Amino acid sequence: MQTKVKVQLVAFGIARDILGTSKTPVILSGGKTIGALKEQLLIEYNTFADLASIAFAVNEEYQQDDFELKENDEVVIIPP
Repeated sequence: MQTKVKVQLVAFGIARDILGTSKTPVILSGGKTIGALKEQLLIEYNTFADLASIAFAVNEEYQQDDFELKENDEVVIIPP
């Protein structure tokens, strides 16, 4: 059984434009990693697929796709 995790998503630049806000809570239902978050964002906001690259920072540190998110982590989307 997958455990759902709620994180605070913070977006800048084009990522903020895609989301329509600079901060929003997100509940991850398909996994707890950065990779799972990326997949969920692509499903909900398919415009993210048009970006050349996107980086993620969790609690002010850059993280890779396999990083496991914890409840209430602050996840910052860093656009190209």
